Amino acid sequence: MSNTATHKTQLTRGYSIAFLSAVILSTTAIFIRFLTQNYHLPALVLAVWRDVIVALTMLAVLSLVRPALLRVGRNHLRFLILYGLALALFNSLWTLSVSLNGAAVSTVLAYCSPAFTALLGWWLLKERLDWAKLLAVLLCLGGCVLISDALNPAAWKVNLLGIVTGILSGLFYAVYSLMGRSASQRGLNPWTTLLYTFSFGAVFLLAFNLLGKGFLPGAISRMADFLWLGQNWGGWGLLLLLAMGPTLAGYGMYNVSLSLLPSSVANLIVSLEPAFTAVIAYFLLGERFTWIQIGGSLMILGGVVLMRVYEGWLAGQVAPEPEAVAL
Repeated sequence: MSNTATHKTQLTRGYSIAFLSAVILSTTAIFIRFLTQNYHLPALVLAVWRDVIVALTMLAVLSLVRPALLRVGRNHLRFLILYGLALALFNSLWTLSVSLNGAAVSTVLAYCSPAFTALLGWWLLKERLDWAKLLAVLLCLGGCVLISDALNPAAWKVNLLGIVTGILSGLFYAVYSLMGRSASQRGLNPWTTLLYTFSFGAVFLLAFNLLGKGFLPGAISRMADFLWLGQNWGGWGLLLLLAMGPTLAGYGMYNVSLSLLPSSVANLIVSLEPAFTAVIAYFLLGERFTWIQIGGSLMILGGVVLMRVYEGWLAGQVAPEPEAVAL
């Protein structure tokens, strides 16, 4: 087979895997919404179990397949602890946002993260914030205002917590993404990073529940709440599917797509996640967008696409660098 044919086959495989990854990832909020609405599972209890299941699964798999990946240098531990804290904060806010705002709205709000990533990168990392990135930031933030109904004064009275958690989930998703970039630059293996961040994230989420008992939204009110699902094996099965499907399979396939496609292309395909979530939520959960929220969603999607395309164009203007694996 010629090099050209091999390249085309690789691209086709990469596009297919990235597309399937976006579909799988889009079910995350659906599972969370179903568990919080139908089983009334507290948001932070759900978040801690999700991280525990992922961490234990990764520990078992790596112990059998690649034991060497279990080891990490002491010089990386403090970074991984902070990375786990960022994951715990994002998981807490996003899970709570899904329970308050619905699957579709919360997923779109989380995708405001490219705007926050650009602003944080400019502020903390001294990255360039030129006209294209600034326009993308304005589109994303404007879309967040519309989809959260923040222009409606009544919404602040009825759903203040939902608006705040939704927007903050996008902010901490950006922090989590920046730390993922840093992990790649430090030479950390993505599976090792996944194991340690979810392990430390589970510890922090456990602390959030214990320290916030009785007053933090979505936290336990008594120790027995950790076993909220009791003998409801259907609920435990959905919780297991949430951890094994969207989290491990979704991110795993995304990592594979990055080995076959440029990161800018893979990121752009995965940006279809909010659209898939909205369609699934429409049919399975009966969630509906208003015309204003549709407009806000299109603004956010437009900002994300603009950011991805522009980053891809910039990458083509300089010498290629090693691909970073996002988590």
